[in-house]
Amino acid sequence: MRPRHIALAVLVAALWGVNFVVIELGLDHFPPLLFSALRFLAAAVPAIFLLGRPSVAWRWVVGVGLVLGVGKFGLLFIGMDQGMPAGLSSLVLQIQAVFTALFAALALSERPGRIRVAGMTVALAGIVVAAVDEGAGGPVLAFVLVVGAAACWGVSNVFTRRAAPQDALTFMVWVSAVPVLPLLGLSLLFEGPDRDAEALAALDWSGVGIILFVAWVSTVFGFGAWGFLLRQYPASSVAPFTLLVPVFGMSSAAFVLGEDVSPLRWCAAALLVGGVALTSGVGLRTATTLRSGRTAAPLPEPDAGAVVTAAGPATASGPRVAAGARVRRPADPAAPPPPGASASRTPSTPRCPDPSRPGTPPAAAPRSPAAAG
Repeated sequence: MRPRHIALAVLVAALWGVNFVVIELGLDHFPPLLFSALRFLAAAVPAIFLLGRPSVAWRWVVGVGLVLGVGKFGLLFIGMDQGMPAGLSSLVLQIQAVFTALFAALALSERPGRIRVAGMTVALAGIVVAAVDEGAGGPVLAFVLVVGAAACWGVSNVFTRRAAPQDALTFMVWVSAVPVLPLLGLSLLFEGPDRDAEALAALDWSGVGIILFVAWVSTVFGFGAWGFLLRQYPASSVAPFTLLVPVFGMSSAAFVLGEDVSPLRWCAAALLVGGVALTSGVGLRTATTLRSGRTAAPLPEPDAGAVVTAAGPATASGPRVAAGARVRRPADPAAPPPPGASASRTPSTPRCPDPSRPGTPPAAAPRSPAAAG
């Protein structure tokens, strides 16, 4: 990767990590469900009027919108409002890679290999260590809610794989429009109209800035930049930067909010990040790509603060590719022939049967660039 693109990937990871601190600050201004509804409203409007319709079935837009918007972000915001620390939340959410691999195995019949199973085991051990650390001095229910948010994230990753949107940014903008009304309804039902009205009446510039950061900076800019990187480079080169999200999340929470990071929590972080790296195939994909000389299929771009799905979803610009399948790419017409190749046998001049030689076989039909190798 070029240095400026490496800097962009680190910047996006930093924004997604700091986003958890901004959410924590926003919960001082708004009830959690109302805050989540305003976040999606600002992310969808006015972008939804500037982009075309998504190139996927509406059931996938609605499904991802409900599971990701209402389920994942609703549980995350409630869990943090109930006392889950911002830094620990950024770490625990990484378990979504394990949930994605499990749900993909159940729904898509994608059997994880031994390395991924080992990664899941290590990541789950990190969750146990984090739960022990949080249970010693924090609310267990809030911890469980954030784990539930990670599980919803895994479901939405599988839905996104099945949808295989060609334009991921347009898809995400329309997905952001889906949970607005359900979240507002749940907020009125559980948080009460009086509390919502009080929060909106007390809205100041800091509250507006928090909403704009979570919606535009973390979601629209972060998501667009991540999609740009995945269009420029293989996912095996871009994906490892998502492992920086909990690093920035925990360090910014300690610096801004004064959160204490105990040795047990650092141990949980090491286990979780290492387990997620194995589960997501980070490093393994890179080594395979280098040995085969092929470019790995890109993974779908994450939402704000999201990490890459572990199931190896479809590319943003083409059909889904089975895990481990080889993709034959068309040759570059401008590239010189390989050493030893005959100049008279190029793709543009296939052999034809010689009528003067009855035993000459006909030329084989050219293979599709997408044919499996």
